Amino acid sequence: MNAPNTAQHLMPAVNQRPVPPALLDALKAAFGDRCSTAPAVCEQHGRDESAYTTVPPPAAVVFALSTEDVSRAVALAAAHHVPIIPFGVGSSLEGHLLAVEGGISIDLSRMNQVLTVNPEDLTVTVQAGVTRKQLNEEIKSTGLFFPIDPGADASIGGMSATRASGTNAVRYGTMRENVLGLQVVTASGEVIRTGTRARKSSAGYDLTRLMVGSEGTLGVITEITLKLYPLPEAVSAATCSFPSIEAAVRTTIQIIQMGIPIARVELIDANAVRMVNAHSKLTLPEQPMLLMEFHGSPASVKEQAETVQDIAKDHQGHAFEWATTPEDRTRLWTARHNTYFAGIQSRPGCRAISTDTCVPISRLADCLLESVAEVDASGIPYFLVGHVGDGNFHFGYLIDPNSAQERATAEELNHKLVTRALALEGTCTGEHGIGLHKMDFLVSEAGAGAVSMMRTIKHALDPHNIMNPGKVFVY
Repeated sequence: MNAPNTAQHLMPAVNQRPVPPALLDALKAAFGDRCSTAPAVCEQHGRDESAYTTVPPPAAVVFALSTEDVSRAVALAAAHHVPIIPFGVGSSLEGHLLAVEGGISIDLSRMNQVLTVNPEDLTVTVQAGVTRKQLNEEIKSTGLFFPIDPGADASIGGMSATRASGTNAVRYGTMRENVLGLQVVTASGEVIRTGTRARKSSAGYDLTRLMVGSEGTLGVITEITLKLYPLPEAVSAATCSFPSIEAAVRTTIQIIQMGIPIARVELIDANAVRMVNAHSKLTLPEQPMLLMEFHGSPASVKEQAETVQDIAKDHQGHAFEWATTPEDRTRLWTARHNTYFAGIQSRPGCRAISTDTCVPISRLADCLLESVAEVDASGIPYFLVGHVGDGNFHFGYLIDPNSAQERATAEELNHKLVTRALALEGTCTGEHGIGLHKMDFLVSEAGAGAVSMMRTIKHALDPHNIMNPGKVFVY
């Protein structure tokens, strides 16, 4: 694997394709004031939460209200071989939204309707712009919920496109396991459906799984059918502090290997706890901490929690505190989800470069502890959080965006971390996706042959490379 090219993360390779005035005229005629070329609007849609800072924005933004709108916009762009970049809420971390080849951004945020809820079948169909919080608010009266919860209030379409995950994945899986079917607009503007509301099928190629995680490079996802789950009868959250990260990780490994059906188990290092305390006005002990949640009947939740508490004690866990009321649980998990913002606030003017690796649970301690030692030695301010129940964790390197040296150090740390994860038979990304930032790592992980097969699929479905070009691999 080549050493990271730090300059690329200031300015990735840009090969802007011209957008003919005739296409802009056609889009304005079709969509009226829902097609904008205003610089402020285009700039907003030309950036995300990634490390990239200076990429030209798209030439125009189309605000779609329906699948038909998306189909019409894509067909118009396809006639001119102009790129299309789908946009949800702009929370991606690996440069997915950047218009590195120019083109048109299609904003799906106004496609925010929950279309059908089928409580008897535990399924729901939504438009791509529905966010996870909106979905759970609209279905709470049914006694059901959707468990996938990346830290941001991401759109369901974006979560599907990046195969998102989150704190509940150890119990409920990721988007890969929870998407039953899709409606997709292809590179020609054709509308197709994949999957059904049935829980399983052996009919043909699994196009749903192909599209989930394709990062907008094969089509624009406009509708999603999801699995739902009954709200648990009892929920209890707990925090437990440890003298070291290793003790917290060893506790987690034992919990998982014993088969305890814990719903959430999050690692927060001492740096993150300190930042969260300051940001969220909490008084958590400023030591490595596990934040856990248990779902089930009152009896099963009590049994799970007691077993976990005994395991934690064996690893010098202490300050075990319970949060059983919805208000207390919400306060804890909101603080956890705000770790990113707490980190940014801790160093005014900084930018966070977030890592994202995942390893087999048995190798988690090896990977994490070596990586902690490296970043401690670097002098870069950081925080560490992890969905450690499934072997996934993140460093947030807090760098001065104007310091080439700090950026280079952060990229070198990320490079070493991913290389280590791959050597331990893990992955370069557990949930953020490849985007621009991890294209080289994909080759190292999957191999040239597998990436060549992906490229063949891309060429077959998108021969003119208009669907979010420049992402995942070089076309």
